[in-house]
Amino acid sequence: MSTEQGSHSNYRRTLGPVALTAVGLGSIIGSGWLFGAQRAAAIAGPAAILAWVIGAAVALTIALTYSELGAMFPKAGGMVRYGQYSHGSLAGYLAAWANWIAIVSVIPGEATASVQYMSSWKWEWAKGLYDGKELTGSGVALASVLLVVYFLLNWFAISLFAKTNNAITVFKVVVPVLTAGALMLAHFDTDNIESAGGFTPNGWSSVFTAVALSGIVWAFNGFQSPLNMAGEARNPGKSLPRAVISSILIALVIYVALQVAFLMAVPSGDLSANGWANLGKIYNSPLADLAVAWGLNWLAIVLYADAFVSPSGTGMIYAATTSRMIHGVQENGHLPGIFGKVDPKTGVPRPALLLNLVVAFLFLAVFRGWGSLAEIVSVATVISYITGPVAVMSLRRIAPGLKRPVKLRAMPVIAPVAMIFGSLVLYWARWPLTGKVILIMAVGLPIWAWYELRKPWAELKPHLQAGVWMVAYLLVMAFVSWAGGTEFGGRGYLGEGWDIVVVALIGLAFYVWGVRSAWRNPTLVATEKEIAAMDAQEAAEAGAAAGEAEGSLSKA
Repeated sequence: MSTEQGSHSNYRRTLGPVALTAVGLGSIIGSGWLFGAQRAAAIAGPAAILAWVIGAAVALTIALTYSELGAMFPKAGGMVRYGQYSHGSLAGYLAAWANWIAIVSVIPGEATASVQYMSSWKWEWAKGLYDGKELTGSGVALASVLLVVYFLLNWFAISLFAKTNNAITVFKVVVPVLTAGALMLAHFDTDNIESAGGFTPNGWSSVFTAVALSGIVWAFNGFQSPLNMAGEARNPGKSLPRAVISSILIALVIYVALQVAFLMAVPSGDLSANGWANLGKIYNSPLADLAVAWGLNWLAIVLYADAFVSPSGTGMIYAATTSRMIHGVQENGHLPGIFGKVDPKTGVPRPALLLNLVVAFLFLAVFRGWGSLAEIVSVATVISYITGPVAVMSLRRIAPGLKRPVKLRAMPVIAPVAMIFGSLVLYWARWPLTGKVILIMAVGLPIWAWYELRKPWAELKPHLQAGVWMVAYLLVMAFVSWAGGTEFGGRGYLGEGWDIVVVALIGLAFYVWGVRSAWRNPTLVATEKEIAAMDAQEAAEAGAAAGEAEGSLSKA
């Protein structure tokens, strides 16, 4: 048995489809629902409704590619592994780094959201937690306490995590639905759609920017969590895709209802005086502030409570999934061996959990506002998304014999469309943010270099050849973002409409290049052997169980 197999044997396959759906839905419904409706409206006005639908379509398309991969490789930290399987160390590392940055920064983001909502409480000490732009020193201290709570809830056992998360997820679904319904009944002013600039006060380009920056990508990114918990899934071939797709669709209905409720509940006086873009200056806790405005004090109290429960539930989930991701990065060969250790008694990768806690503290110290964290998370997430569409079709080409519990006939169409969608969302995020996050991707390369550049050239060369497409993609997308339309922060060298066409063609070209670059690297070959050994062991155990049952019947 390999070291990797041994470490994975310490995980407990206790999560069924309901628990996995709760993991996905609990990740999607976190702090995003508390702030997403207001931020989306600030960017796109009433057209923010369409932004949620577009965001769900993008997430669902990309999620379908990852569902096939997750069912093929039901191992912990799945999202950081797929690029390594298909393209080797360089592309695999870049994808893993982007994914980890996106997910680990969510943890302090959820703590920040809880504290930011507290700042609307009537007590002076609560008002001093947030200065209107970011957390104060006392706010950071309280958010740090929440990070420790998330950590402790994951420290002891996966069964404790599952039980806690299922209960929290029920609450997290009920409260947003209750909020949307109560606000709609309290005040539903359809004139808000036409006032303050009409349905699209900032133009149609703002709808696409809202997808990328308002927290929509942040929200739907939670579909990854069941895939990262694949090592603990029962019957992953069926339970993983069901959990991923169900969580996205349920969340879409909830988020659209909340967006409609927010748009119609804003008092006309606040809207006419401030416009959609400036409501954030008067609403620190958007939904709770609206509840108070319409005399729904009971709802405000529920929302203040849920401002702890929803983000904390998501923070707890991401603390769990990021620790599995660190385990996956270590097994890819890019972290010390201690981060691959799983406690045999609890089934928890405790060293990885500790590392993520430290990194979460660092993010909290630098990015103290929910909005700034949401932007970083969203762009890094999109960069990590591009691996799935390329990897799924690459593996169909170079590893056709691998068992695929989930195999969609339409995947040859879905995969390139997903790549185009991901490229468009990255472009919509606007320059210079796209360039800044791509620079963050480069910051992680010295870690890869430390482990890889010491290898002989003959061993290293194929990894570089297979991964250069991803490096080139990031550089080209940074350039196009800089040169693109002014409505997306660019210099205006690409005309409106033509920039979308150019980005779509770039996405398609790099998809083709990426699929053709895949190769049967050592990680893939070793994983194929490991899966074959596991299948043989399961078959032997099933045969032995059948023999014992037959023997018992004959004796009877």
